[in-house]
Amino acid sequence: MDFTYEPGTFYKKIDNQLVAEVTFTVDDGIVSINHTLVNDAYRGQGIAKQLMLKVVQYAQDNHFKILPVCSYAIKFFEHTDKYNDLLK
Repeated sequence: MDFTYEPGTFYKKIDNQLVAEVTFTVDDGIVSINHTLVNDAYRGQGIAKQLMLKVVQYAQDNHFKILPVCSYAIKFFEHTDKYNDLLK
């Protein structure tokens, strides 16, 4: 799925309806993931995971660390050690 980037967020809209978004702040080289949302009609399709992978790529591209704050981000990083080098 392709996501739109605006500073502090990646999101997807279909027919002007928000399908999914992840919001974050960047401060002193640390990306704090503070909110992840997937519209109920689109849950169970792995979209939240795709959003996390977009943030991971963003952090890698910019040489940032990641601080998972929202509950989904925390669970995502607890279930994989693949990105431990990015965690703050």
